[in-house]
Amino acid sequence: MSAVTSHPINAKWPASDPSVLQLYAFPTPNGVKVSIMLEETGLPYEAHLVGLSDDYVKSPEFLSLSPNNKIPAIIDPNGPDGDPVYLFESGAILIYLAEKTGQLIGTNAAEKAEIIQWLMWQMGGLGPMLGQMGFFYKFAGSTWEDKRPQARYVDESKRLLAVLEKQLEGKEWVTGTYSIADIAIAPWLGAIDFYGAKEVLGLAELPNITAYMARFGARPAVQKGRGVPPIPK
Repeated sequence: MSAVTSHPINAKWPASDPSVLQLYAFPTPNGVKVSIMLEETGLPYEAHLVGLSDDYVKSPEFLSLSPNNKIPAIIDPNGPDGDPVYLFESGAILIYLAEKTGQLIGTNAAEKAEIIQWLMWQMGGLGPMLGQMGFFYKFAGSTWEDKRPQARYVDESKRLLAVLEKQLEGKEWVTGTYSIADIAIAPWLGAIDFYGAKEVLGLAELPNITAYMARFGARPAVQKGRGVPPIPK
């Protein structure tokens, strides 16, 4: 048996081709980071749709690969030195895939450090803050009488967007060249529209970010990766 077929997750999400990298995800901002990266690098892979309900993300099969019960996760049967790699956390997966392929992580140590710096900025700041903002602005938290939590996350999201707007001044991409930092950051910017928060966050007053989002969305790998894994209609 292969590293894929012998893993417990294969019982719920069986692989059609266990010789290629297996992606377990849902097309959320965190999920599409990995599918976009796989499309950009050209690595062969197979995608499995993991629903966001507890029946899926808290199933024993999924927890066997992603103990934090969050998508995305991967199994790479062709890891370093021929050993399989099992990973969860989108940022860790992006770094792994960049190092595996030698793509989108800079050409020297200084460039790599800057790229990872901005990747961590997204992981620890932009993503979590926009996610909390969405909860308090669009979802269940929007009905709370106490609006202080909503104001907190709206304000912090605006602050982070201002940081990014300044960083993009005179640049097409966050660190100057397209990288995993952009693949991490840009999908979360797309969530602003989903949350119906373009106006409250003042997106129209951020021309660098607006142009950046258009450039990102025009990339063929982005257009394809955003729909992976597909959601059945």
